[in-house]
Amino acid sequence: MPSAGQLRDRITLQSRSTVDDGYGNEVSGPWTDQFTIAARVTTTPGRETVTAQRLQGVNPVDVWVRWSSQTAGIKTEWRAIDARDSSRVFAILSVTDPEEYRRQFRLLSCTLGGVS
Repeated sequence: MPSAGQLRDRITLQSRSTVDDGYGNEVSGPWTDQFTIAARVTTTPGRETVTAQRLQGVNPVDVWVRWSSQTAGIKTEWRAIDARDSSRVFAILSVTDPEEYRRQFRLLSCTLGGVS
């Protein structure tokens, strides 16, 4: 659990909009910035998953953010980008409010990369 002084990283949360394809169907549009906030980004030991019968490395990352009305709306369909290094893109797997830190911090369990 981070303290306020440990929130030294900056992340931008983005959501994907939907657009009409001209035939009455909704398709994924471009990523849209929602907000940029202070965060604590920590990597956890890597793990491997089997996808389509291939072994692939996964880089899990925990992102801690302060609880606010903005962060309360974060969804797993969103992604996070390192505001200082836009090549670091995090796919959000889960958003939790750890019981002991309810309404103080939110934990975003992410993987590095894999989101386009």
